[in-house]
Amino acid sequence: MDEFKKQAYELLLKNRKRHGDFQYTIPSPDNYPYQWLWDSCFHAIVLSYFSPEDAKKELLSLISKQFENGMIPHMIYWGEHKPFGDENITIDWGKEDTSSITQPPMLAYAALSIYRKDHDKKFLSQIYPSIKRFYNYLLKDRDPRGHHLIGIINPDESGEDNSPRFDIPLGNLPPQHSISENIERRLKLVEMNYKTCNFDAPFCMKNFFWVKDVPFNAIFVANLDALVEISKITENEEDTLYYNHQKSAISRAMRDLMFEDGIYWSTYGKEYVKIKVKTWAMFAALFAKLYTDEEAENLISGHLLNANEFWPKFPVSTVAMDEPSFNPFGFWRGPTWTATNWFVYKGLLNYSKTDIANKIKESSLSLVEKSGFREYYDPKTGEGHGTTNFTWGTLILDMN
Repeated sequence: MDEFKKQAYELLLKNRKRHGDFQYTIPSPDNYPYQWLWDSCFHAIVLSYFSPEDAKKELLSLISKQFENGMIPHMIYWGEHKPFGDENITIDWGKEDTSSITQPPMLAYAALSIYRKDHDKKFLSQIYPSIKRFYNYLLKDRDPRGHHLIGIINPDESGEDNSPRFDIPLGNLPPQHSISENIERRLKLVEMNYKTCNFDAPFCMKNFFWVKDVPFNAIFVANLDALVEISKITENEEDTLYYNHQKSAISRAMRDLMFEDGIYWSTYGKEYVKIKVKTWAMFAALFAKLYTDEEAENLISGHLLNANEFWPKFPVSTVAMDEPSFNPFGFWRGPTWTATNWFVYKGLLNYSKTDIANKIKESSLSLVEKSGFREYYDPKTGEGHGTTNFTWGTLILDMN
């Protein structure tokens, strides 16, 4: 593990960039040469083990491009808007130096992770107003009907761009379709966001794409828990009460509107129609401890450890292997990703499933040893796919 720690830090340093007074880490120099929201939160979590100061710089660069309404964009170009990704595409987001959508809200969790390393209350006080504005934006603009579920306006906001969870909301895409067809549908939503909706998220959700995603909401609940702790540390007592209330309200709404047959399902549309596609999303609720102990036991034994679903040679596959959409090298349609493994690992610890969690950690480590720091891996063979020198593998250091 010492050698892995050394390699992880070398990768983070290799992928470090500076722009003026700001310092940040790119996910990969090959395909992802910009700053991404939840990637930077992951980077900050890992960097806090090596240098809390560098971890703080990661988050401070991220919030520097926060919108007036509080939203934090999922991409910051830092003046280098060029084609990126395997498809080598250039996206017009309607903004000059950033995207115009967001990503799973890991900011509070990351900030608290840094604080737990060096107990720098001054840093928490510095970043706290930006965290509040971001989470208040999600509570207001992404829950326009006040039903206590946060909506997303594009699959990319989930962080899982082409997950089969979004096939139906994207216009009933078949389980097997081309990546270019998927990208075309998502880019059309991007264009509608600024040309038709004028960046009005409630209008866009109502008319074009309205998904209440389980991971996004579970991550939000866990981050509200972190925000409650931060508000206590920074002595914002009213905020402590408010965010505790919001955490409870969203947890109840997820139970009322997403839970069925022992599983939390993402939903779409005004009527909260459940999207019953088996993806790793059903385990995301473990991260926020939304299942009862009995429900978690059934979920883990019946689905996670099921060799026909999510437990191949190199778990955890992001889509159940018995789903028609499963593709072992199909980006978010089946491969194993380190970040989702990290969420499942942390969720298992919430239920004292240490042995299973450690198996996921060991498998994640073996993937890096076998194929290097790759974007994602074939869950059956361990072969690496996507870009190289990808930073998500460093999250294994936080599996403890």
